[in-house]
Amino acid sequence: MSAPTTDQGLRRLPALDAVRVIGALAVVGHHVGFATGANTGDSGLGSWLSRLDVGVAVFFVLSGFLLFRPYAHTLATRQRPPSARRYLWRRATRILPAYWVTVVVCLLVLPQNRPASAGDWWRHLALAQIYEPRQLRHGLSQTWSLATEAAFYLLLPLLAALLLGRRWRPGRTTVVIVVAGLAVTAGWVALMGLGLLDLGLHTMWLPSYAGWFGAGMALATVHVSLRTGTGHRWRWLDDLGTAPLACWSVALAALAVATTPIGGPRDLAEPTAAQFGLKMALYAVVAVMLVLPVAFGPDTRTKAVLGGVVGRWLGRVSYGLFLWHPFVLEGIYLLTDRPNFTGDTGQIFVLTVAGGLVLAALSYYAVERPFQRWNGPWPRRGGSTTENQSTVTAATAAS
Repeated sequence: MSAPTTDQGLRRLPALDAVRVIGALAVVGHHVGFATGANTGDSGLGSWLSRLDVGVAVFFVLSGFLLFRPYAHTLATRQRPPSARRYLWRRATRILPAYWVTVVVCLLVLPQNRPASAGDWWRHLALAQIYEPRQLRHGLSQTWSLATEAAFYLLLPLLAALLLGRRWRPGRTTVVIVVAGLAVTAGWVALMGLGLLDLGLHTMWLPSYAGWFGAGMALATVHVSLRTGTGHRWRWLDDLGTAPLACWSVALAALAVATTPIGGPRDLAEPTAAQFGLKMALYAVVAVMLVLPVAFGPDTRTKAVLGGVVGRWLGRVSYGLFLWHPFVLEGIYLLTDRPNFTGDTGQIFVLTVAGGLVLAALSYYAVERPFQRWNGPWPRRGGSTTENQSTVTAATAAS
């Protein structure tokens, strides 16, 4: 194994916060398009709104990248790997308190959820709502992706140990991750095509998205190899990172292809297995090409803008926006007594984002930030902490 030569620290990449915001706004746009009936309309806008669920792919690729990177970094720099206990504690304190508040409010306040059964409560509080058919309640439909992410969080320490091994071999690891992720997702989609899995239920389970998480993990491996001087063969990715407009043009082109009928229905009708698989592949291209120029390449003016004060703040509250926007959207229709599948899409989008950001800010300052005080490195016996645990915490605390 070559000795690492550069960038021993695991730096945060603040510009990625803005990418997280883009993902959140895309998900809002998708839900607003459905609520106003625009997704299934005849306009060209509807076809684009119906594919803004690509924001979920952005979330999953980012999670794979940000959470796998510390494991790759500690192996590349010959440090102790992150503690699984500390990692899981950080994940729990990061996502669960704000999520639980959202569940409580939605189940108690929204009239469509009354009366909520004991099953509704335990399934949603335990992030188990995706493992039985038709269990997503009003204001909480978006949480299927959080339940899928939680499954990934739980498996990540084991996946890191299996995929990285004990020797730093970034080329081999990258290939194994990509092949394994694609194989799992392709195999899962094939089982759907054979009728052995349900296209309504099992499309929410983790294996459907192994390719997306794997893409992020592969990018993380390459990123660490470049920053530690152990992956010269991947320098072309840093070169590609200097051309954000080119990368984002590819992402836009892939999304444009996904808006055609090959991406499946635009309403809640089930796609065929082939349509679902094609959409997964196209969304992976979109997410990777969106993330790549922000994570790779030198510091640029584009990254400075994305990682500025506004981008960082929006990144902090983006999780709350994701959690609260369906509650706000349903509230708009209840308070105005507006029929479903009607309304001005642009106006409803602005109102949903504005209301969502207000609740997101309250969530961040009243719930998320206080609990993140428990999110730091735990003291080792004797009261000290290792340097690598501190850098891992700093690099992943906001993810």
